[in-house]
Amino acid sequence: MAEQLFIIGHPVAHSKSPAMHNALYQELGLDWDYGFADLEDDAEAQRFIDGRGFLGCNVTMPYKPAAFAGADIQAATAKLAGGANVLANKDGVLICYNVDGKGCIGYLELAGVSFAEARVAVCGTGPTSLAIMHAAAEAGAADVVLLGRNKERAQACVNRYLDEYRELLSTAVPMPSSVEGHLGFAEAYEHANFRFGDYAGARRAIAQADVIVDATPLGMQVGDPAPFDVSLLHEGQAVMDVVYGHGETALVKAAKAAGARTFDGAGMLVAQAVDSAQIFFDVNGVDCALTRPQMFSLMATAAGFSL
Repeated sequence: MAEQLFIIGHPVAHSKSPAMHNALYQELGLDWDYGFADLEDDAEAQRFIDGRGFLGCNVTMPYKPAAFAGADIQAATAKLAGGANVLANKDGVLICYNVDGKGCIGYLELAGVSFAEARVAVCGTGPTSLAIMHAAAEAGAADVVLLGRNKERAQACVNRYLDEYRELLSTAVPMPSSVEGHLGFAEAYEHANFRFGDYAGARRAIAQADVIVDATPLGMQVGDPAPFDVSLLHEGQAVMDVVYGHGETALVKAAKAAGARTFDGAGMLVAQAVDSAQIFFDVNGVDCALTRPQMFSLMATAAGFSL
């Protein structure tokens, strides 16, 4: 009987995850089957997670908090983000992770964006935004500002993140990063300047940013505005909107018109799929014969993306 993996969320019928994962597992000759778990409410999601009838899961809206709470062990990535989007079942023990940040920054680096000593602005105050903020710091960013509509909320999110970071540092053994050119966990904390602000008051930070990532839900609906004044955008910036599949968002359209390099969320989605598959392999002792770029190419093709 095939091992079962799922994408958990509501709704999930639009998700490319089953196509990407099944293509990879078929290529590797694994008897793993990845499907949809469209769960209508929190109670149903909790029952599904507690039932542990799966090898692994990716988790999308609105069940990232439930995945975090339902896990027996929370990886540092999930703790820092305050939410999980990957669950791995190791002999009945659930381990949760967050690969939003690694997927986002990893894809941008693959596309040629450098974070070494960069100034980075991240829009949004949810788990995805916090994960991206952290991954940018580990990639070598010198200054990372978290932006939201409400300055006090952005401040509270950054303070919670830094409190959790210090707590983890107090028990962690300093290790270099496994990614070439990236900073280790402790090095990133010392190197990066973490800041916060609101869109109206952080105009200078937006204009001076080398990289801007919008991790808000804006753009998911036709007619959604950009989160901030797009007249601040200019040539030389790299601008990413994590939304994909809904056409060009207002932010991406404006950034492109301003001469900035632009990216939607398709590449991030594929990179996250690669990262989550690697977690499932590591937890289950599976050796993958493919390199990360080969996995990315195979999964992007399966999703129908030209990246």
